[in-house]
Amino acid sequence: MTSPEHVVLVDVEGNPIGTAPKSTVHGADTPLHLAFSSYVFDRQGRVLLSRRAGHKLTWPDAWTNSCCGHPLPGEPLSSAVVRRLAFELGLVVESVDLILPRFAYRAVMDNGMVEHELCPVYRAVVTGEAVPNAEEVGEVRWEPWASFAAGVMSGELDISPWAREQVPQLVALGPDPLAWPVADPAALPPAALPVS
Repeated sequence: MTSPEHVVLVDVEGNPIGTAPKSTVHGADTPLHLAFSSYVFDRQGRVLLSRRAGHKLTWPDAWTNSCCGHPLPGEPLSSAVVRRLAFELGLVVESVDLILPRFAYRAVMDNGMVEHELCPVYRAVVTGEAVPNAEEVGEVRWEPWASFAAGVMSGELDISPWAREQVPQLVALGPDPLAWPVADPAALPPAALPVS
């Protein structure tokens, strides 16, 4: 029997303060923990959107960015991005770049369930089509970045609360997602920095 997956708990400065089983973290009093969001693009600059599986604890059936997840204790965030994109979407990643190193959010569902994450944002470029893992993803669709971003910015597109906060910050980096500047990994929270 495998041991339960753990997430890294952090303080408001992003320092690691312990770990907890992933299955116990999300509730009405979710502690701040380390996560990531990724936006997958093809070479045409289309973004891959995913709809969360209906049995997810937080935001079931919600459309969102390509993939979110939690690094394992000691796992580099970029490695966690590659691992989860393979697991959730069957994707082979060509490149992974850090874009928003210090994004954080707290969101509360109507039923009181809370997400509370220090959540750096990554851009991943892939070739090939996604093969969604039904345990994680209900469906996917490719959309031109400009139309997706416009829908989020106008409020017309129903999207997860974290993506709603992330997209304006990404739009501010320029109209071409493949040309967004790559952030310095040294700007990551201390809990996400490589152990020397």
